[in-house]
Amino acid sequence: MGDPKFNRRLYDTPSHPWKAQRIAEETELCRKYGLKNKRELWRIKSQLGRFRSSARSLEARLRVGDEQAEKEAEQLLSRLRRMALLEEGGQLIDVLSIPLEGLLTRRLQTQAYLKGLAGTPDQARQLIIHGHIALDGRKVTIPGYFLRQGEVEKVAYHARSPYANEAHPMRPKPRPAEGAETFEEFAAAQRTEAATVQAHEPEDGGA
Repeated sequence: MGDPKFNRRLYDTPSHPWKAQRIAEETELCRKYGLKNKRELWRIKSQLGRFRSSARSLEARLRVGDEQAEKEAEQLLSRLRRMALLEEGGQLIDVLSIPLEGLLTRRLQTQAYLKGLAGTPDQARQLIIHGHIALDGRKVTIPGYFLRQGEVEKVAYHARSPYANEAHPMRPKPRPAEGAETFEEFAAAQRTEAATVQAHEPEDGGA
């Protein structure tokens, strides 16, 4: 159980520390989502692993007619729906296909960047830590805060933050992908804007 005076580690570390492919993938995810270190990524991986493990265990118990498993399965599915990781009507089998980036995208830091409140994921982290970002008017200073269903729309600058003033010189300029909820939507909006700009550029008539 460990010493009760000390917090237990809430994540699992890689079974092999020197696999080049895994290291490259984790480094890219940390860069893409502005994570402070690999431990933040391992926490999310471990959380996803617990969801999947629970789903597999409940599937096995349901096959033998365990009535308690039915209640626990509904509780798990309800929780994942509140976390916006499962759609309405999702089943236990769907839990196994939840992607890691699905959880990373629901972090406050990621959504602050995707909503255009920061120019980069790293700046989004800085703004959150310094108290410039609010959720439904309430200041939140935890970059890894996990947004529930319906909370993405409530992410904005804190009312007392200097960034709430549209004339603030460090406030990011509006961009076409502002409001995207995933990096895929963000990239698609940027491609559309780039194509539009290119289509309106005058052709070079020189030889």
